[in-house]
Amino acid sequence: MNTLFNKTFIDKSILNALTNNRYLSKTKSFAMTNLVIAAVVLSGCGGSSSDSSSGNSVTPDNSLPINTCEISSGLTLVTTSSNLSFNVEQTYTAGQSATILASVENTDSAGLTYEWQQTSGPVLSLVSKNSPVLSFIIPESGEYSFSVNVSGNQTNLTESVSINANASINQLNINSDHQVVEGNGVSLRVERINDLIVDDIEWCYFSNQAVELDLTNPERPLFTAPNVNSDSIIGLKATGQFAGETLSDEVFVLVTNESTISSPYFDQPVARTYSYKDSSKYAANASNCVYSNQLNQTCNIADLPLVGQVANSENVQSVMDRVVVSHDWMGENFETFLTQADPNSDFIKLLQSVTAVVISYDVRPSFYWVATGAIYLDPEYLWFTPEQRDSINEAPDYRSDFGNDLQFIMPWRYVKDNDYAYSRIDRAVRQTRTLEDITPNLASLLYHELAHANDFFPRSIHNTLTGPTLIDDFYRRTDDNALVSDQLKNVDPLTSSEMYGLAGVSFQGETANNTQKAYLPNDVTSFFLTDHANDFYAYSSTREDAAMLFEESFMSHRYQIQRDVAVTDPTELIVDWGQRGRIGSPELLDRAAFVIDQIMPEEDGKTLLNNLPEPINMTAGQDWYDNLGISPSSHSLSKVSSLNTTDNTTERRPVQIGREHRDMPIPKR
Repeated sequence: MNTLFNKTFIDKSILNALTNNRYLSKTKSFAMTNLVIAAVVLSGCGGSSSDSSSGNSVTPDNSLPINTCEISSGLTLVTTSSNLSFNVEQTYTAGQSATILASVENTDSAGLTYEWQQTSGPVLSLVSKNSPVLSFIIPESGEYSFSVNVSGNQTNLTESVSINANASINQLNINSDHQVVEGNGVSLRVERINDLIVDDIEWCYFSNQAVELDLTNPERPLFTAPNVNSDSIIGLKATGQFAGETLSDEVFVLVTNESTISSPYFDQPVARTYSYKDSSKYAANASNCVYSNQLNQTCNIADLPLVGQVANSENVQSVMDRVVVSHDWMGENFETFLTQADPNSDFIKLLQSVTAVVISYDVRPSFYWVATGAIYLDPEYLWFTPEQRDSINEAPDYRSDFGNDLQFIMPWRYVKDNDYAYSRIDRAVRQTRTLEDITPNLASLLYHELAHANDFFPRSIHNTLTGPTLIDDFYRRTDDNALVSDQLKNVDPLTSSEMYGLAGVSFQGETANNTQKAYLPNDVTSFFLTDHANDFYAYSSTREDAAMLFEESFMSHRYQIQRDVAVTDPTELIVDWGQRGRIGSPELLDRAAFVIDQIMPEEDGKTLLNNLPEPINMTAGQDWYDNLGISPSSHSLSKVSSLNTTDNTTERRPVQIGREHRDMPIPKR
């Protein structure tokens, strides 16, 4: 045995009402360096994930070098009779995060497939069973055994390894060990002890690779994985004070060497992903065509058609054949949702207009991109267990100060039974969720993102697409003003120049002029109510106008979940005007019905909308929170989420404004 390292190492789119900090998403640099971009820019949006951490986001300082650890345990190399070996921790303890790393001698892990299985010991939750890094939490002391098969690149090896876990002791716990590609973001988290914060947390490293951390939040350090010439293990150690004791723990991150980025579409590092269904005929094309640093040109429709262009595809299996994941649990949970929480097959129908579904630990925020025809889902919407959540990168989607010069905001929320329709779990709390818990947020996200996909390529035109790529068909349709959102302007266009201008400031970073800076909430109310939008974000683009109408209609229709929207001041959140269920307003009927009829023709838009509850006005002069309980008790329905929450009539949740969004460029025709 050899010892390694033993010598050294606002929901999203939120505004915090108490501090008046406004955060809107900053576009991640996809395809912004090399790709020739047409004048048209497409906005891909994501819903706000209400269970994300709501702490103030600030631009991180990644230039904080940390010291080399004076003492460390490191990993121990365990060899086998083949070229496959393991790195194991010197000590395993019950109640702690643990890891085992598998490697093939003189071979990087790129191009290899890993399949881990537990063969003995108390049952573990293995959320990284397709990674070279097997990470898990040990429930109790005892012996645990595992086998791993490593295949690919003319390799096919299977070996076993066993570990012994000691009884639990007082110790820090860092969640969690994992693999990350070079240049990608990394997050770690020190687990709280009995829900109490560990004091005076300090970090050091004991690998051969120096590390610089963003310690804005020492409980959750962030760093960018360094470039490496071969797969390299980074070891980090946290030390803190709790109840008069000095406690510590170590964590290991495998940074993998990857091929040089050649894609003009994904020109920043993206996680390793693979087809969730390896038996799918699209297994190879799906990942290569929609989430790859080697994607040099958009794929032809013949190689990866829309789901609905294939015969007999309106079923869960056909959709799952197009799912691309970084971890198996993401596909498993998505399949559970489609199987058990889509009784009307809304999402199966809407998913006919995508080429693939990408769910990866580094996707944030969610978006749809016409360049690939895929939707990209933040797995924060899908986790059921704390172990699953541990595998999601927490690197924040940093907000900018768009709109800080304005004297109003327009917050929104989804409600049911005079309560938030969703429950929020801070990242520091280790709690499980049920299917009912994730449904409200995931459903609203999918209705929104899939409205974009069906705006561009509704099912009614699938047999008319001629390609060779979706981009070609996109331009043919936009040239003819044939998109659903284009035609919506002919039905009943939004006309408020003031609201369009303010949306440019709030959502696109334009500079507010003196007139806009002077607008008070009552001015904005007058602008908004003379038009026919259901939300302020509808003014960010015609595409968002259509998506917002569709999303709110179906959240109310299918789940009896209604959307609140209001105009308030930015500090005290006093409502000047507000409404619950605005989508039920008669003045919005023609616009919303048109979108529904085009995107979901199985439903009659006007009938659907006429059966929605009438809007309820908020009480002007009261604050946003006191207006939560405005629905008559006779309208009360049971909550969707099963999670326990506090009394939300007094809970000061961070408010949501706009939509977290990513503007994705359209390749030049």
